[in-house]
Amino acid sequence: MKVLDLRCGSGHGFEGWFGSEDDFQSQLGAGRIECPFCGQTDIHKRLSAPRLNLGAVAPAEPPAAAPAKSSPDTAMTTDAVRQQLQLAWLAAARQVIAQTDDVGTRFADEARRMHYGETPERAIRGQATRQQAEALAEEGIPVAPLLLPAAFEGPLQ
Repeated sequence: MKVLDLRCGSGHGFEGWFGSEDDFQSQLGAGRIECPFCGQTDIHKRLSAPRLNLGAVAPAEPPAAAPAKSSPDTAMTTDAVRQQLQLAWLAAARQVIAQTDDVGTRFADEARRMHYGETPERAIRGQATRQQAEALAEEGIPVAPLLLPAAFEGPLQ
């Protein structure tokens, strides 16, 4: 397994795991690699030390964000801060995915049914048009937009 450091056109850095350089190039050429933060497919490989994963070991959880120090000698670089924010966003998105039911395009209808007591309340996520979200808000039904790239539809790695 080959692990590459990648960056999208918006500057988001992330890792990609591939069977080989040919696998990476094939997926890149087909537009199948997308940024887990914004969904962009304009992806570039970053210079990195080679790292091969030869076993079938699952990747470890990302490290917890270290608090920024105020001393100039230990101040986090902009890239380090950006990486920590990205890791925090991914962790939050994983929590949302893990703790909600995906109701797809039925989101507005399901939110109304729960609000009016027709079905038990639970945490849901799905798709709604701007008009549907505005109508829900006007009815006093709380909604919050959360953009999840299509890559989140599959396994989160």
